[in-house]
Amino acid sequence: MPVWESDNVAGDQAQTGASRALSAQLTDEDLGLDRSLRPQVLDDYLGQSRVKDNLHVLISAARGRGEVLDHVLFSGPPGLGKTTLAGVVANELGVAMKPTSGPAIERTGDLAALLSNLERGDVLFIDEIHRLNRSIEEVLYPAMEDFVLDIVIGKGPAARSLRLDIPPFTLIGATTRTGLLTGPLRDRFGMAFRLDYYTVAELCEIVIRSATILDVEVDLPGAHEIARRSRGTPRLANRLLRRVRDFAEVRAQGVINEDLAAEALSFFEVDSLGLDSMDNKLLGLLTSTFCGRAVGLTTLANALGEDSDTVEDVYEPYLLQQGLLIRTPKGRMATERAFEHCGIPYQPAKE
Repeated sequence: MPVWESDNVAGDQAQTGASRALSAQLTDEDLGLDRSLRPQVLDDYLGQSRVKDNLHVLISAARGRGEVLDHVLFSGPPGLGKTTLAGVVANELGVAMKPTSGPAIERTGDLAALLSNLERGDVLFIDEIHRLNRSIEEVLYPAMEDFVLDIVIGKGPAARSLRLDIPPFTLIGATTRTGLLTGPLRDRFGMAFRLDYYTVAELCEIVIRSATILDVEVDLPGAHEIARRSRGTPRLANRLLRRVRDFAEVRAQGVINEDLAAEALSFFEVDSLGLDSMDNKLLGLLTSTFCGRAVGLTTLANALGEDSDTVEDVYEPYLLQQGLLIRTPKGRMATERAFEHCGIPYQPAKE
């Protein structure tokens, strides 16, 4: 059995490479605004209608029976609202949410301290739960199933085990890498939901709602222009809205319309497809420097001045989704659409 070490919960939550990239340019004010823009109840949460409908039924049933909600797993790319949705669930249940992250729980004592301080029905939210240490998972299994903590006191022949009851709670896990979750941990979640990328129409609604909270005037075409460059991600949509607001305050006056939004986003190097300067630099390397040939991940990362994990986890997914990049056994290659986007005549790579 795991040993309960009397250590405090580790510090701030760690972020994945993808989430670091999305928030790299955020100031403290931005982060505060991010929190203020987050919906607090399901009715205010826009998009993910299937997930919302399921959660509404499950939460209503749990409240009606006076029971604790079953454990929930949210998965999907960064920036789609997993943390926000966990907060919404806690608010709908009328309980407190205690947030942490997988990398922040370094020792079994950290997890034991968290669990022993929960009240009945509280939500324990673990972001990037796939990064939990295996020894910590062993403590989590009986806590999730039987609401008990297994403790080993002492060492060697004098060691003895102790089992402590903890209040029933709801664990909400969030992960960007479902495949890295161990089978035993994944099976202990009663519900698992995958969050999908948002449509432009859904992001347009989010931009309009956020603009109202920020007291920013934006018309429907202007909101649509911001939404379509937001890569299907609410976090990025809100960030771009704030940057357009800044541009409008300095360079223009009045309502943010389509032309102003397009001018502002181009000024901040976000093109019509939502690609930023690094995305376009990557495509430029594949189409121009390497002339459309297949390029190995390490070579591409070195040419970009980034590490391989960042290229693979941050930049590639959206380029693949947009059909601008393909992976082959020989390496990464630009598609015909990528050549068109870069304004370079397309010539298939020669073997």
